[in-house]
Amino acid sequence: MPARTTLLPDPPAAERTFTIVSVDDHLIEPRDLFLGRMPDALTAAAPRVIEDELGNELWEFDGHRYPQVGLNAIAGRPKDEWSLEPARFDEMRRGCYDADARVQDMDLDGVYASLCFPSLIAGFAGTVFARTSDPDLGLACVRAWNQWMHEEWAGAHPTRLLANQLPWLLDPEIAAAEIRANSARGFVAVSFPENPVDLGLPSMHTEHWDPFLRACEETETVVCLHNASSSWTASRSPGAPLELYTTLFPVNAMVAAADWLWAEIPTRFPTLNVAFSEGGIGWVPMLLDRIDYVLDHSASGLSAWKSADIGPSDALRRNFWFCTIDISSTFALRDHIGVDHIMVETDYPHADSTWPHTQARARRDLTGVSDEEIRMVTWENASRLFRHPVPTELRIPRATPSRSTPARDNRGGAWPERPGPQGRERK
Repeated sequence: MPARTTLLPDPPAAERTFTIVSVDDHLIEPRDLFLGRMPDALTAAAPRVIEDELGNELWEFDGHRYPQVGLNAIAGRPKDEWSLEPARFDEMRRGCYDADARVQDMDLDGVYASLCFPSLIAGFAGTVFARTSDPDLGLACVRAWNQWMHEEWAGAHPTRLLANQLPWLLDPEIAAAEIRANSARGFVAVSFPENPVDLGLPSMHTEHWDPFLRACEETETVVCLHNASSSWTASRSPGAPLELYTTLFPVNAMVAAADWLWAEIPTRFPTLNVAFSEGGIGWVPMLLDRIDYVLDHSASGLSAWKSADIGPSDALRRNFWFCTIDISSTFALRDHIGVDHIMVETDYPHADSTWPHTQARARRDLTGVSDEEIRMVTWENASRLFRHPVPTELRIPRATPSRSTPARDNRGGAWPERPGPQGRERK
């Protein structure tokens, strides 16, 4: 069937001013992801791509169908063709689902390294597999997805693509064991629901999740709370347009952060790192201004924070990390937020993405910002949090847009890539 959308030619390679590590991008699972990665008894029940009567390609799994929503893969398509209609693989840039092509698209955009989240067949935090009618099948799917991430995505380019995993949400002890095993394989992050209660799972205000959180803390695995991962939205109006839901993304992040703070997660797991993906930073000053005031007033002495060695606002700056696509006006409050915990994201290939203009937008938005702060936000904070080293030659301070000195490297093209601890283990 011929493609129904236009794929534009490759954009010119971006003028490279900054070293950029993006902490929130997405991938579209390839049709062969589960092939050869499921137990023999469950192979026939694994997710598979089918074509419906309209020519749409959809994932079919456990009696349900999951379309590949067009807005999830708009990179390289004309804006007047963006829509919510299902998209076929031949209507996407290959970088959506192929690691080699993704790195090429990162080179075009001037992005050195990327942490990627899953798509609809898994749910942002493996929620689709947790809802599977057969838990053994669901767990096998989680393990197959993580194996593919290890072998074919991050494993293909370990210096460029960071390893992010799906959790097993139905048993925190099994989840903890998976975290430890995956950490040994080089995984640095796990995508977890913002609020498990919205999925019918136990609250963060219980000890249910402690084995999982303890494993993350001990292995330095970053817990990433991606917007919409728990299927909750602050929008309460039936029939509201998509724009309302995406406008309220920062509200999701603020609600999740407040919930995790008052669940006293930072007091019980003081070295746990939690990143709020795709939530921006605009909500952070508001929460900072509110939580300590509440502790001194309406908390009424009932909170464990009263006897903690650290207050909730300081814990927020210590344990929480903030990911933003755009450098908004709130960036002026970066010292209040904690500039050493702000990181950038490109959201490739979603509709919110800055691709292929990430470098140009950074030059525009970081005008007048010091070299030290630029390094923190564009790569240094992410490198430190995810324990992902950046080559020495890319650590040299870059010229800021506010100065007359030319950028050290404005040629674009491929970033230096070096052998890593992982590799593509199966073809």
